[in-house]
Amino acid sequence: MKNRLRVLRAERDWSQGELADRLDVSRQTVNALENEKYDPSLPLAFRIAALFGTRIEDVFRPD
Repeated sequence: MKNRLRVLRAERDWSQGELADRLDVSRQTVNALENEKYDPSLPLAFRIAALFGTRIEDVFRPD
């Protein structure tokens, strides 16, 4: 699954740690998501989309 998480985070000038704190996950989870080594659970995907004020489909796209 492709995602725009790194771009969205960079647009807000947040570190991986800051994003992790806002999502209540570890920095390692954010890193794995950004490097497309981990697909988020549905609840986490909803939290990510809500945090960035967008739809899940605007953050995550199938390969």
